[in-house]
Amino acid sequence: QVQLVESGGGLVQPGGSRRLSCATSARKVTLAAAGWYRQAPGKQRELVAEIRGGSTTYADSVRGRFTVFSDNVNNAWYLQMNSLKPEDTAVYYCNGDLRWGKIERNYWGQGIQVTVSS
Repeated sequence: QVQLVESGGGLVQPGGSRRLSCATSARKVTLAAAGWYRQAPGKQRELVAEIRGGSTTYADSVRGRFTVFSDNVNNAWYLQMNSLKPEDTAVYYCNGDLRWGKIERNYWGQGIQVTVSS
């Protein structure tokens, strides 16, 4: 059973920084895509940032403040969040397309809370 496990969430003050990590239990796998989504109360889940095919995509609301990057040796990826705002408060989910040869599957983490508040 492949799992994605997020870490690094918690309470942070406005203007602060936080790094989220996502680790997979999968072995001998290629990260075809690695990303982060978030869902705030009463809102739909939205894409925050993604690496796919060597390119990165960011939501307009986080561009310039958040950075997504991966460690392909350890099959992990990260979301560096700077200049955090209260509106960044949400449950953050990592999402990955994992590839074993010609087989590719999409997985979600369980979600981790990030709260931006003074």
